[in-house]
Amino acid sequence: MTEKKLNLIKEILEDDVIAEEDEDILHTLLQERVSKDAIFDHDSKLTLGQKAADGLARFAGSWTFIIYFFIILVLWIGLNALVLTKPFDVYPFILMNLILSCLAAIQAPVIMMSQNRQEQKDRLRAKNDYKVNLKSEIIVEDIHNKLDIIIEQQEKMIKRISELENYKINND
Repeated sequence: MTEKKLNLIKEILEDDVIAEEDEDILHTLLQERVSKDAIFDHDSKLTLGQKAADGLARFAGSWTFIIYFFIILVLWIGLNALVLTKPFDVYPFILMNLILSCLAAIQAPVIMMSQNRQEQKDRLRAKNDYKVNLKSEIIVEDIHNKLDIIIEQQEKMIKRISELENYKINND
């Protein structure tokens, strides 16, 4: 990589912002293709427990779960309050409250684990977006510099051609 490109990178990142780690990232950034599916890489390394937590979080956050859960609660309350002559869980439904508390105690940490993994995915996606945007900005800036050089050379050529035409007119 040329010194000019490194200087351009530092200029874009406002000189002192570049840490050693960022500088290494920038070197690989300019040499390699940076756009990739970071989420696929992340998801392919999940353990069985992580996949189960994601599946549970996906199901527990769906309308299907809410509808089934509502139906079960209505049936539970209906059976114990209206249908059964000897209910297994009398009002105020202490067994149902215990089951709901246990469900919440298990479900909450599992959903939080899934959210933490989603946050990791978001960080990976943001890092990849940053690399792609930075590389695009560097390339655009480099193209802009090259266009400036071409325009400058073109102006010199036009000036030189004008001088040659004037010389020819004056010598004829």
